[in-house]
Amino acid sequence: MSARRALITGITGQDGSHLADLLLDKGYEVHGMVRRSSTEKFERIEHLRDRITLHQGDLLDQRSLVDTLRAARPDEIYNLAAMSFVAVSWIQPTLTAEFTGVGVTRLLEAMREVCPQARFYQASSSEMFGKVRQVPQNEATPFYPRSPYGVAKAYGHFITVNYRESYDLHATSGILFNHEGTRRALEFVTRKITWHAAALKLGMAKELRLGNLDAERDWGYAPDYVEAMWRMLQQDHAEDYVIATGKAHSVRDCVEIAFDHAGLELDRHVVIDDSFKRPAEVDHLIGDYSKARETLGWEPTTSFEEMIRLMVDADYKQLKA
Repeated sequence: MSARRALITGITGQDGSHLADLLLDKGYEVHGMVRRSSTEKFERIEHLRDRITLHQGDLLDQRSLVDTLRAARPDEIYNLAAMSFVAVSWIQPTLTAEFTGVGVTRLLEAMREVCPQARFYQASSSEMFGKVRQVPQNEATPFYPRSPYGVAKAYGHFITVNYRESYDLHATSGILFNHEGTRRALEFVTRKITWHAAALKLGMAKELRLGNLDAERDWGYAPDYVEAMWRMLQQDHAEDYVIATGKAHSVRDCVEIAFDHAGLELDRHVVIDDSFKRPAEVDHLIGDYSKARETLGWEPTTSFEEMIRLMVDADYKQLKA
């Protein structure tokens, strides 16, 4: 029996690289889609470049998506590609809509044409809940996105539901709450904090500039969350799932844990900078993952505190080297 084939868009990102690791461990033949870019970074998948097949494609270009699917012939498609940094979505709102919203439609159309029997995973986001209508948030909670990114993700989510119901595709959306780890990009607040904690400890930085310390998120560990993605596509019926920890922490909590681990005092090094505050803030997100627990048998395994300490250690090791 030949190995199952998976195609991951966004394979060079945090989630894409962890998912590639997971699928290879499970015996999959892994294909990844990458954009032609002068700044494309491959360091997250450098350790497995000889074990995966990469295809050039772009969510803005329908033809390239059809060609990629024909070449990869996937049994499972994981759409993790997006304009993923919320802050930039105010600077590039139209491009965010094209990539993160309409790009999902292009990929679903390509799938419908080339491999309608495949199983499709769409990376939805807790940012869709935005100005939350209920606490905690579950699969039935109404969306009220507060950023162009959140709006685009809501479009991507609903078009996935629409294609599932209209064309009987096995198309699932995972509504993932924030998830971090040692492969997180530096512009995201958790990694910014852990990197600065390590840099301050080593005398390589003098201060950490942050915006809203009171914003709260439900933060989990990225390797746990890609396991949930895979489990969703193993179900006989496609449904949507909230993936979260059920616990909220503030940005201040993150700083306190990271600085404690590095032996630093918060008040001596943290500077509040209003330029980092969002035009419309999402103040409190916390997810109810009971459906994922009951249907997928999924539970988070790494606590918020463990994750932040892991990230500080990894940044310290990298900077010291």
